[in-house]
Amino acid sequence: MQIIVNSKPHELPEKASVADLIEHLKLGEKKVAVEVNTELVTKTEWKAHLLRNGDKVEVVTFVGGG
Repeated sequence: MQIIVNSKPHELPEKASVADLIEHLKLGEKKVAVEVNTELVTKTEWKAHLLRNGDKVEVVTFVGGG
């Protein structure tokens, strides 16, 4: 299936979850926030939230500093 992540197309297997997407993007250890179709998906929901063909996902990484 194809989804859009931060305005760029990505191919994922059918029934991929948000957790699968984070692994695909190699962001596992980083602190990130995820929206799917403008709805926030909390980290506790990542494994259960299945993505669908055409979903628009925004992934924001947090950067420390001052």
